[in-house]
Amino acid sequence: MLNLVVLCSGNGSNLQAIIDAIARGTIAARIVSVLVNNPGAYATERAAQAGIPCTIIDHRHYSQRADFDQAITQHLKQVQPDLIVLAGFMRVFGAGFTDLWQGKLINIHPSLLPKHKGLNTHGNAIAAHETMHGATVHMVNAEVDTGTLLAQAQLYINSDDTAESLQARVLVLEHQLLPWVLQLIASGELVLASNHAIYQRRRLTEPLLLPLKPKKTQA
Repeated sequence: MLNLVVLCSGNGSNLQAIIDAIARGTIAARIVSVLVNNPGAYATERAAQAGIPCTIIDHRHYSQRADFDQAITQHLKQVQPDLIVLAGFMRVFGAGFTDLWQGKLINIHPSLLPKHKGLNTHGNAIAAHETMHGATVHMVNAEVDTGTLLAQAQLYINSDDTAESLQARVLVLEHQLLPWVLQLIASGELVLASNHAIYQRRRLTEPLLLPLKPKKTQA
């Protein structure tokens, strides 16, 4: 049984996708704690409805990022997770934190990394005239969105897509991709090491693809 801590900052729809997948028996895991940095995050309601302990550590109460990171670390050491999942967590950790939790820290990002790191990924993909877009689950290090790529889900960008419509379509993929990756880890099929991953006993050299065929539609 994989013990998870899920970190969120907002709506928590990826948290809900994990909760639902565990309830269906799709993931051999349990969420031992939800941690949010924003007291107004709806993720707190999702945790309450599922009966999952939720802790709020408001980053605004810390003048230094290292102090906020340390507060998170203290909580994690108390609950002892096997894996820490950043699911819409909008804070950047320092190297001290990522080094400490190396091999136990993953994030889901709304682009096909290494393209479009950071924010506004959907608008940036459209502006760059990309034909494909999607989501990536990756390991986390001290540099933003540069850790080892674990898996991706892809879709075609339609000619009439806006940043908002593309965001909505990619979010559907995120809700499938993240639980899929978590089950691969829970089953032992995907193993995280300090700075790389092993898939079916071989070092992962490129991201796994969610087994869905991208559908192309025209405006």
